[in-house]
Amino acid sequence: MGEEKLTNIISIKRWRVTTIVILLRVLALFATATATIVMALNKETHTFAVATIGNTPVKLAITAKFQHMPANLMFVIANGVATLHSLLMITIMCFVMIAAVCGAATTVAFIGELARHGNAHARWNKVCDNFERYCDQASGAMLASYIGVLFLMLVNVINVFEHGRLMSPSKSPLSA
Repeated sequence: MGEEKLTNIISIKRWRVTTIVILLRVLALFATATATIVMALNKETHTFAVATIGNTPVKLAITAKFQHMPANLMFVIANGVATLHSLLMITIMCFVMIAAVCGAATTVAFIGELARHGNAHARWNKVCDNFERYCDQASGAMLASYIGVLFLMLVNVINVFEHGRLMSPSKSPLSA
């Protein structure tokens, strides 16, 4: 009787852990999908007056797209793969996905800092003064990506404890 009750408690705890892992994977899916979609649709056009001939201004339209920066392209690809990974719920590739998405988000953070503030030493001008909406969308995509990384990390931590519990049920903190 006591062994059956212990088995029921363990199965309830496994069900709870499984439910939490699935919930975190779904949250990671939404976060990485949001980051992918927001960055992939990120585009802004700004028209500049470059000269004036008589009373007629000569204008030049410049478009900022995510494809113009390799870092943004890597960001979209890494988050797209992480979205697919979360959709398929493949546990083996979690560490690789965390590394890829975190690396892509960090690269975009660096490029975003450069776009917002420029670099006087390299004579790179600020870009976000002219393409404010584009930069704001990229910042939102980066934030969603880091949230996805957080959820993927939580899934991994839970999976590590769960794996440890399966190997040694009496020593794992999840089985107590």
